[in-house]
Amino acid sequence: MILVRIFGLREGGIMKLLPIGISDFRELIVGGYIYVDKTEYIYKLLRNGKYYFLSRPRRFGKSLLISTLEYLFKGEKELYKGLYIEDKWKWEETYPVIRIDFAKDIKNKEDLKEKVYQELRKNYMWNKLEMSKEIRDESILLEELIMRINEKEKKQVVVLVDEYDKPILDVIEDKKEAEKVRKELKGFYSTLKGLDRYIRFVLITGVSKFSKVSLFSGLNQLKDISLDVRYGNICGYTQEELEFYFKEYLEEVNLEEVREWYNGYNFLGEKVYNPFDILLYLDSKKFKNYWYETGKTEFLFKLLKEKEYKLPFLEKEYYTNDILEKFDIEYIGIEALMYQTGYLTIKDVKRIEEEEVYVLDYPNREVRQSFNRELLYYITGEYQIDKTSKLKMAFIKEDIEEIRNQIEIFMESMSYEILRNEYVYQAAIYGLIYSTGFSIILEDTTFKGRIDLTILVNRSIVYIMEFKVIQDEKEKGKAVKQIEEKEYYKKYLNYEKVYIVGVEFDKTKKQIVNFEYKQVK
Repeated sequence: MILVRIFGLREGGIMKLLPIGISDFRELIVGGYIYVDKTEYIYKLLRNGKYYFLSRPRRFGKSLLISTLEYLFKGEKELYKGLYIEDKWKWEETYPVIRIDFAKDIKNKEDLKEKVYQELRKNYMWNKLEMSKEIRDESILLEELIMRINEKEKKQVVVLVDEYDKPILDVIEDKKEAEKVRKELKGFYSTLKGLDRYIRFVLITGVSKFSKVSLFSGLNQLKDISLDVRYGNICGYTQEELEFYFKEYLEEVNLEEVREWYNGYNFLGEKVYNPFDILLYLDSKKFKNYWYETGKTEFLFKLLKEKEYKLPFLEKEYYTNDILEKFDIEYIGIEALMYQTGYLTIKDVKRIEEEEVYVLDYPNREVRQSFNRELLYYITGEYQIDKTSKLKMAFIKEDIEEIRNQIEIFMESMSYEILRNEYVYQAAIYGLIYSTGFSIILEDTTFKGRIDLTILVNRSIVYIMEFKVIQDEKEKGKAVKQIEEKEYYKKYLNYEKVYIVGVEFDKTKKQIVNFEYKQVK
């Protein structure tokens, strides 16, 4: 990526503003806000195709991308001064634009129909056309709009759709209503398939990728760039972009800590920051769960609790592209839902024979800590912040007895009904430790085996933990013995301090019956 224009530095002695909540490209440029130049990716899009689909989590800059394309096609060259695309685009070739935004909440099919009608009404008005009062069929109105604009302007039309999937996600818990909404949207989007000669460019963006067969029927030419390495950084900020465009906001900022908190999203390009997170952090200089507090997906947690999913081991599995995209009303894949909504991201890419597979993980500390705190709430019925804070301090102070104490207090606070099976038991313990926010490695691979849980504290202290569920007193001591015999600790002897901890639970009593630890360095 070529960094062309220094938008973050002072121009005429005036410091550029942080674009918090600004998704209109014109407002951002004219208002003196920092713009991270993404027009190189836009230029590639326009040269390499015509119909595109892009999936990214919420608040990732999709709306700004749509807006940047809109003003580009309208030929507003002055807004692109100093940007990558300025001297490459044919500004004399302008195109009319239809822009549809599904951001507003809907409750049912009738709400959706009214929303679509109003969006089309705005586009008729923007293009100075009279909308037919007799026609209420949204698909017919869209077709008529495209053809009438083409006839009037003698030019092909650009169609930009933002948050295409939100109407379905709004009602996803009601499968019957969700199916009605899907059918309505399917008919609407299918209108585009027969109008190719009238269309110059299409971009549809959203969070979830519903099956093309069920929603974009006939739009086979719609190219999905969600996991295309060429466009991996089209939304979000890379580390280089952060340090270049926001230089004046980074004085006395610990970049490593910022990276740990907010970086880590991976769409097969470089790791990127969620813009919403980083802008609010730079404004306050306080580490908080900014994105999580606004992007939480309640439906996900209900689904996790309902299906008793083995969440602690989710990130150690291998997933194909098809699995990450397998999301529909009839089948909602937990992996796909967590990946598409931003709770998990691609940690590693491997090749198994001819197939490329992905390993998932939490993107950063914010998501890891916040998600597990929320998961504990759905498991236990109450927030565990007090226990989490005390456990966190115990790890920092190397107070192993207090670590044991906090885990025991936590387990005793949970009802027998909650601990009705081994999954919830395990998920609760791991969730409690995850919610401290420390860097956690689950099933940490070594030369001689796998560590159940490795906890890295402040880059200087390591806790190697092995968990065992036992049924007999004679089985006590196996956890620590396994760590010692397999020398798991040797992997971390470069750290200042290394502790090995064995935690053993009684399967029947559902309580800790043995807790051993040793400092090996």
